[in-house]
Amino acid sequence: MIRVPRAARSRAVLALAAVLALAGLAGCASVPQSSTVQVLRKVTDGETPVLPPGPADGSNPLDLVRGFVYASGSSVDRHGAARRFLSPEAAGWDDAASLTVLDEQFDTVYPPAPPAPLDDTTTVRIRGNKIGTLTAAGAFEPDEAPVEVDVTVVRHDGQWRISKLPDGVLVRLSDFRSNYRTVKTYFADPVRRSAVADVRYLPAVPARAQASRAVGLLLSGPSTALAGAAISELPPTARLRSNVAESPDGAVVVDLTQIGDLDEPARRLLAAQVVLSLAEVNVPRVRLLVDGTPLLAGKTDLTRDDVAGMSAEVQPGADAPGLMVAGGRVRQLTGPEPGAPIAGQAGNGAFDVASAATTEDGQRLAVVTRDGARERLLIGGRDGLLQAVPLDATVMTRPSWTPTGGEVWTVLDGSVVARVLVDGSGAARTGQVDSAELAALGTIEDLRLSRDGMRVAAVAGGKLVTGAVARTADGEVAIRNVRQLRAADLGEVVAVDWRAAESVLVVSKRADRPVSLVSVDGLSWQIVPSSNLTPPLSAVAAAPSRPLLVADQGGVWSFSGGELDTWRQVVGGVADAVPVYPG
Repeated sequence: MIRVPRAARSRAVLALAAVLALAGLAGCASVPQSSTVQVLRKVTDGETPVLPPGPADGSNPLDLVRGFVYASGSSVDRHGAARRFLSPEAAGWDDAASLTVLDEQFDTVYPPAPPAPLDDTTTVRIRGNKIGTLTAAGAFEPDEAPVEVDVTVVRHDGQWRISKLPDGVLVRLSDFRSNYRTVKTYFADPVRRSAVADVRYLPAVPARAQASRAVGLLLSGPSTALAGAAISELPPTARLRSNVAESPDGAVVVDLTQIGDLDEPARRLLAAQVVLSLAEVNVPRVRLLVDGTPLLAGKTDLTRDDVAGMSAEVQPGADAPGLMVAGGRVRQLTGPEPGAPIAGQAGNGAFDVASAATTEDGQRLAVVTRDGARERLLIGGRDGLLQAVPLDATVMTRPSWTPTGGEVWTVLDGSVVARVLVDGSGAARTGQVDSAELAALGTIEDLRLSRDGMRVAAVAGGKLVTGAVARTADGEVAIRNVRQLRAADLGEVVAVDWRAAESVLVVSKRADRPVSLVSVDGLSWQIVPSSNLTPPLSAVAAAPSRPLLVADQGGVWSFSGGELDTWRQVVGGVADAVPVYPG
């Protein structure tokens, strides 16, 4: 038996892979992808990036341009890997002008019926589907649309190179995921005076630059998704007095200047913005200074634990149970007797309950009840008496509470977003929400407030929609910056709920992919396995650190995650179930 050296075997495998790849790229250079969509992952903080290879000798124009798009995923050295595909004539290409994220499948083709090309010059068209763009401030803006870009390719000394192309970068989603990391940059809720997360993306390498980049994102202010809703305690005049750097004792030093005259609460909120944002890029200790002196008197260094209490996101209480509505009653979902009615009017049959919601601590309940051809909203203690509020409609969406439990929202007849303000005594009064921007997209079938109170996720016109909750000092409330997410992938959406501050759980009418997780900006989309479920699905509930819940024709099912996990039935034999987590 002849033994082939390991190095030789490796070279042979690589050569075979290269031949197969080139064979598949002949003619129209299109490589369909059918792998499962995965949620955006964090990339390790490597200092030495693995750069894509440069152009292969003898590449034809179609393969050359495809390789250029692959290489464009790496932003290192001003997209140095991609520049290796360019001729000297294209040296002025402005890679910083824009970044467009493409779906996985794209084509490189010759335009139809082009002018007769010269022997050494031709045009190649990049044809694909745009998911959205990355702003200069690192925020993703969803914008699904077909895209076509023409580039000119010339041959010098027998090798094809790109000589003319538009400014900006085209990057496949998978390459973007491999080369960028997700971070949450923190700004401020102007009403609650707490820190709220704004999802951004930073190049994964070099790791040593990420703290400085994260501070730069803070200085740029909230993204357009939160414009008018979140603010920053850093005024537009704020600057870094010196570069962000690590001190000899391991603290990251952030020395600000021109921050204006901030009182002590504003300084504490600013500290939360900076420290929570830097914790996202693995900075454990921050020395936060203003003009060389500590921002907070007597507190030189700050950790995440020092400011964690400033976060606006409220988690469901550990003792707050999961519930469900079925057969006109609110019932237990978790605990010793799943399916048993709860105590009080919500569970004893005094009302015909259609949907319900509890506050994050599980103590206060809002229910939508059927009363003939109308529906009403009632509020009260979870196990006690319910009081009607002055709202009624033919149809109301399931209620949703603000994080503090001071307001509950519902949608009347698919178009009017109503909120009910509840004081400490339980007394309720109605308030207005300017929801014209949301209602313009179609009938609002579901609406959920995020657990930091700064966003809504909704089903409008059968599409998944998000928006920001903008509040003014005089109490006016509006839903702004409305955008549709992943319309082509999700199909007709039925229901939505918040999984976390940066993601939502969605159920749709698609039989092949009825359950999905979608990032709040629409960049990431993950299909959740649907084993054991029987579409169509009708309702969904989600919460941090709790199993996903959906309702199908036979009952309520839970999913705890993992590739080998399946949906497990919690309660069966109920066709009209609506699962409920606090919020």
